[in-house]
Amino acid sequence: MQIRISWPSGQLTATLGDTPTAKALGEALPISASANTWGEEVYFDTGVSVALEDDAQQVVDPGTVAFWTEGDALALPYGPTPISRGGESRLASPCNVLGSFDGDPRLLATVRDGDPIRVELA
Repeated sequence: MQIRISWPSGQLTATLGDTPTAKALGEALPISASANTWGEEVYFDTGVSVALEDDAQQVVDPGTVAFWTEGDALALPYGPTPISRGGESRLASPCNVLGSFDGDPRLLATVRDGDPIRVELA
């Protein structure tokens, strides 16, 4: 499944795997939310509530599309967060991994706290 995430200064597409969380997210689209930033991560509420999957990860590659179950939020790291060690992308807690961005995830650096953000099928 491909999704498009857009905000006032840009957009990216991502390819999601065939996971229970990705399916739940797909059924809820389109989603509009207000963006939050945390270091080099963008996250926002989805209104989707799912369980933590067995293969959840806390340290992921930049550009990973992750789902933070504790906040019902998409977590989109593009670099280090305040709790990262070195240059890694360390999420607040283990997250379900959904897929990855098709383009340069550094475009997420243009997202500002409070920006309107939209997720839809691509």
